[in-house]
Amino acid sequence: MAMVVMSGACATLLGVGLQRFAYAPLVPAMVQQGWLTASEAGLLGSANFAGYVLGGLTAAMVARRLGTASALRLAMLVASGCFVMCAPRWGFAWLAPWRTLAGVAGGGLMVLVGPAVQGAVPPGRRGLAAGVVFTGVGLGIVSGAAIVPAALPAGIDAVWLALGAAGFGLAALSWRFWPDAPAPAKATRGGTLPAGAKRLVASYALAAAAATPHMVWWPDFVARGLGRGTQAGALSWLVYGLGAMTGASLCGKLADRLGARAAMRIVLLLQAAAIGAPLFTGDLLPLDLAAIVAGAGAIGTTAIALTRAREIGGDGASAVWRMSTIAWGAGQVATGFLLVWLFAQTGSHLALFALGVAAALAALAVI
Repeated sequence: MAMVVMSGACATLLGVGLQRFAYAPLVPAMVQQGWLTASEAGLLGSANFAGYVLGGLTAAMVARRLGTASALRLAMLVASGCFVMCAPRWGFAWLAPWRTLAGVAGGGLMVLVGPAVQGAVPPGRRGLAAGVVFTGVGLGIVSGAAIVPAALPAGIDAVWLALGAAGFGLAALSWRFWPDAPAPAKATRGGTLPAGAKRLVASYALAAAAATPHMVWWPDFVARGLGRGTQAGALSWLVYGLGAMTGASLCGKLADRLGARAAMRIVLLLQAAAIGAPLFTGDLLPLDLAAIVAGAGAIGTTAIALTRAREIGGDGASAVWRMSTIAWGAGQVATGFLLVWLFAQTGSHLALFALGVAAALAALAVI
């Protein structure tokens, strides 16, 4: 069981932690060195979110054709290869399809890994197991925050190649330990959702919208918005990742103790307060403390949502989780494009965080 959970953490570390979140601390350098404009950087993040949705939609079909374990291995290889393909400096048009494909791989991993691990874990420990699996996302954020500034002096292309090497290493580490989990069942027409599923899907989509300003713009806000520089932005992103790394397990334990819905309410309330911190102060110490809470809430809601899907879905939990994952990605796609437009109109990061607070409060109301 331990190796299965470890493999799940490797998958989320690569498919979401590195594949998505190592991009955020790269944004200031890519803009400053002329790889992308600020708007193109935001659009590239949204393209990755769009790929995530597509991966969520197609993961079950791929797993039915290849088997769950083979589909997970393929997705990890694709995510790693996309890092390597981003190394040439050939502009937005070259980067967009590779970042989109990386999102497809990440979405597929998120749909498949949760149910595969949950099926191998005793019911009373599923919340904790979900927390450990999604600790991989926080580890990925921390790893990316370490890799990016370490490799950046050698060039942005070196950063992409270093991330690719890390990804292939994670794929190799987990290769032998994936369980022989059944592929997700094909959806049938006329099927009804379990009670509570619609609220879970809606609140999870809103939670995704709430998390998007930090996930895409936080290092840029610290580096350029506050004028603290790229290194400060990467360090603050590392702090965010530490919150995400510890928050997943803590939130999973909270779901085991209080039930997933009560845990989700508590975490969303704390997350709303943390997201709104930049509206009240520009000092790094309170902002870093808030970033810890924001990171914990962003990844913690994922661990709680997976536990909630198992609570309300029973044998149909994989279908509920698949819909929730797609909703998360769709929420981030829509919010990502909205944030790009909002930043272009206002030139201020603060409007982005205000929107995040509103989304967190809406998610709290829905759940």
